[in-house]
Amino acid sequence: MRVRVWRGKADGAFQEFDVPRHSSQTVLDVVTHIQRALDPTLAYRFSCRVGMCGSCAMTVNGVARWTCRTHVDKAINNKNEITIGPLRNLPVIRDLVTDMREFFDKWAKARGKFEGARTRRDDFARVSPDSEDRKLIDAGIECIGCAVCYSACDVVAQNPDYLGPAALNRAWTLVKDERDVAGLARLRAVAGDAGCHACHTHMSCTEHCPKQLSPTAGIAGLKREVFSAVVGGKL
Repeated sequence: MRVRVWRGKADGAFQEFDVPRHSSQTVLDVVTHIQRALDPTLAYRFSCRVGMCGSCAMTVNGVARWTCRTHVDKAINNKNEITIGPLRNLPVIRDLVTDMREFFDKWAKARGKFEGARTRRDDFARVSPDSEDRKLIDAGIECIGCAVCYSACDVVAQNPDYLGPAALNRAWTLVKDERDVAGLARLRAVAGDAGCHACHTHMSCTEHCPKQLSPTAGIAGLKREVFSAVVGGKL
């Protein structure tokens, strides 16, 4: 099969390789073959290879995916070709490697750090699994920060200041965590022009999330929380 792989930085270009086709072959297998057998200078990231860490995320035929879980049989087009590039919406360091600092900086801007009131001298704070708030965020807390949703987001593409679905999903899980004490400050952080109300509800993040989460639902929840805080005179 013919494989087109992005080479260089943002101003780079695609390079073509002929790669042998095998059964049960993943796109990560293809990239690894190119690096090990055809061009050892190819730069890319991967870690566990079993669909858990998300570090191998790339753009495959225009779609952000975990390459370790994307099989060639499902990704290849009718011309027997695959095009592999770096994730969209992030600076390209080289080839298939993107700079993730911008992505995680936005987590910080959304106040994505848990802030509790207890100290190490206190007993553990506990949340009942039957809590309604806990049920709302059960899925959202499974996000592993792979940036597939960020790459798939059309709003980020048009507005680079937008915090993005992953950062806002993280903020949502903390706003509904009864142990966290920074809820109001967090709502202020996500209520601005680059926050939750900038989301156009295209649902690209939900459609492409490899863990089948719905950042769109979390962002909608943040919109409701911000509205309630404004109506209540808290913001």
